[in-house]
Formats: sequence, structure tokens, C-alpha cells
Amino acid sequence: MKKRGFVAALLLVVSIAASSQTSSVIDRASSLEESGRFREAAGVLQSVLATIDSEQRKTIVFELDRLRRIRLDYPLTREMLFTQLKKSVKDITPEEFERWIREGRFDARTIDDTLRFLGVSRSNLFWRHPELEARRQPLKNESVLERRTWETAAGIMEASEASAIPYVLPKRFTVKMIITVDADAVPAGKTVRAWLPVPRSYPHQKDFTILSSSSPVMELGADTASIRSAYMEQTTAAGQPTVFTLQYAYTSYGVFFRLDENTVERARTSDPALKPFTAEGPHVVFTDRIKQVSARIVGPETNPLKIARLIHRWISENFLYSYALEYSTIRNISDYCLTKEYGDCGQHALLFITLCRYNGIPARWQSGWYTFPGAKTIHDWTEVFLPPYGWIPADPDMGVFAMRYYTSLPIEHRKMLRDFYFGGLEQYRIAANSDHSQRLSPPKKFMRSDTVDFQRGEVEYDAGNIYFDQYSYSLKIEEEALR
Repeated sequence: MKKRGFVAALLLVVSIAASSQTSSVIDRASSLEESGRFREAAGVLQSVLATIDSEQRKTIVFELDRLRRIRLDYPLTREMLFTQLKKSVKDITPEEFERWIREGRFDARTIDDTLRFLGVSRSNLFWRHPELEARRQPLKNESVLERRTWETAAGIMEASEASAIPYVLPKRFTVKMIITVDADAVPAGKTVRAWLPVPRSYPHQKDFTILSSSSPVMELGADTASIRSAYMEQTTAAGQPTVFTLQYAYTSYGVFFRLDENTVERARTSDPALKPFTAEGPHVVFTDRIKQVSARIVGPETNPLKIARLIHRWISENFLYSYALEYSTIRNISDYCLTKEYGDCGQHALLFITLCRYNGIPARWQSGWYTFPGAKTIHDWTEVFLPPYGWIPADPDMGVFAMRYYTSLPIEHRKMLRDFYFGGLEQYRIAANSDHSQRLSPPKKFMRSDTVDFQRGEVEYDAGNIYFDQYSYSLKIEEEALR
């Protein structure tokens, strides 16, 4: 007994030492990466691969791949970016471009002695500096989309109030999702495993039915899974792409909760079903900065509905949109968004979730696709739990668009839209997730391409993960006539 106890203690010591070594190596590599010395960072990580156990090895292998992912995010040289901008910004000069670089208008970083720019830098220039819209070539006019968005929200509000229920005006959709793995990205004769996102069950989303698939769906996630997928397999052929196709139908309702600050109650955060959604977790960290900002936003307010509204409005009115780095390359997304004062839908969502949870309000991720006609895209939003209403939707990113970008609308319409997206959603959503950073079923053997979200699908084969640079995805959606 004593000998077994000694061996167990020794193994624990060895495990702790190995974990400490791995953390130290990652810290050294991260420091080198932040200073632009990517080759050296990779060398530090590779130097320990032969001396660590399989679990620690997975961590180091991911860190190595993270360096590669960052490189892929920053493909543009100074010359390449300026060539793009000359086509997009009227009368831009080399001197103006250099000044914008010095002012930090572009995501840029040194990678092994070369200044590189984020691939979406041109688009982000207009998102982060709306005053440049007048110089955009060609000019963009979104007034029709903005008006239709407002009209859709107004119609949902009117129908909800007339019927005194929050779920109204259902629409039935047929969806076709395609994932295409590049030809010869995987050797011929290998089995590619694919996970495609599908709608989970929600009060606003029902009656999911698979219509067809390119190969049998071998596992379909539970309809209440926190991350729901259809799992499929196919064998590769030389010189040919591997294509996964899934067609399905589902029904989606417009949502609008008429919320009363006088009847709302504080959630019982001791409830096991709610406790995870008031806690810290990946990208939800109660940093000193979060605590300070929360104090400024919330002040002495104690009503949970008022607090959540204050946070939603604060993000809507103080943040800008920006296309994002790949989430798997960011250490703390909510802190990143807070620091930059801009972000994409998921970054706005995680900041909102973090501030709500810090104030004791259960908040969770909701994501999939936004399918509004003319504006289809992958999208993330949130839910907050407010008794007696239960889980209600909140989309701070759409609040940002209403207040910062929907400039063709009168200000009263923009404020109405902002507030509609706290407690309301239009029918044009596919919600596959109810939490972030979750595990797929069946589990992936290798690292995820997106470690936080699940909208574009995931693929792998027996030698490793297949990253976004080796496959593409698309989604087609049609509205059916309801009988």
C-alpha cells in the first residue's frame, strides 16, 4: 500500500512538472510571437514535443498550428494593401496611406521581419471609420435593406402585442448546406469526417426535418444539444473535391417579449441549470477592466432587466463593427473586444455575456446563421435569463448596426431597432448552438478549426484537422409557403 501510494505521488509530481514545463514553453513562445519572431516561437514549441506526454503534446501542437493560423490571417504586404485601397478609396495618396498605418487604422503585425496586414483590412477601414463612406468606390447604398429590417421588426412587435404571445408570424424554410474539401487536400482513399450545423430545438425554432444528404447522416445531435450537428463521412478520390451536402427544412418564428421592469425577478443563480451561465469560462473572464467598465455602466442599479438593457445599449452606442481574426487565435475575446472598442457579432456577444454574468444575470451564446434576404451571413447573438420570462434573445451586434450604420433610417427608427434586439428576433435565423466552446458529438479526434463557435462546419481525417484554408462552405435558403 505504501509503495503504491509513493508511486501515485511520484506520478502526480511528474505530471505537475510536465504541466509547468508546458506552460513555461507556451509563455516563452507567446512572448516571441507577440514580438513578431514567429520562427523562433515555433522552434521553442517544437523543442519539447519529444519530451512530453500525449495530452501535453496536443496543447503544444495546437500552439504550433495557432502560429500558422495567424500567418493565414495576415496575408497582405504593405504594397498589396495599398493596391487594394487605390481601387476602393477615392483619391487616396501614398502619404495618406502611410499616415493611416501610423495611426493604427489597420490590423498589422510584424511576422518574421515583415509587416503584414489582416486580409480584410480594406473592409475594416470602412467599418471602423464610417466617415470614409463618402469616398468608397463604388458607393454602397443599404437603404432598402435597412428599411426592410425595420419593417420586419415593427411587424413582429405589432403581431406579438396583438396576440399577447412572444412567438409570432412563423416561416418555413428549406436549407441546403454544402462543405467542399479541396481536391487532394486529403490523400485519395481516406475517410473524411464532417460535422454540419443544424437547427436545435428552441421555442422560436421547430419542426426540423432532414430532406436529403450526400451520404448517410451517421449521427444527428440531440435536438437540445448545446452544439447540434449532423455527422457524415465520405471517401476521397484523387484529383476530386470531397463534397458534403445536407438539405433540411425547419420552422422559425419572429420573437418579441414585452418586458416589464416591475415584474422581473432576479434569477436563482444557485439553480444547477443556470449556474454555468453566471460563471467565468473560456473568453468570459471577470478582469479588472470588466469590473471597472461594469461599474460605469451599471452604477447603483440592481434591477436585472434594467442592468441587461443598460449593457446592451452601451455596446450598441459605443462600439463599432469589424471583421475578426479567427477566434482560435485570440486568448480572451471579450477582453479583446473591450480593449479595441470594435468587434464582430461574436465578440460583441461575448462582451455582453461577460458583463451580464459579472452582474449575476445568466447569459449564454446563441449562434448559427443570419438569413435575412440580401444579408445572409454566419452570425452570433445571445440569450439572457430573466424570470418570469425565461430565456430571452439579445443581439448587441444588431444594436451596433442600428445605431452606428443604419444611417438612412430616422433616429427614432434606429432606437426602436436597437431596443427590438433586446427581447426580439426576426425569423431569419438558424440557431445551431446554445453555448460556446462546446464539444461536438461524436467528438473530434483533432483540434477544431473554430474552437469557440460552430457555423461553418468542421472536417478532419485520420492524420489531422482540415482547416479553413482547405475547404469552403455555402448555404442556400428558400422560404416555403406555409399551409
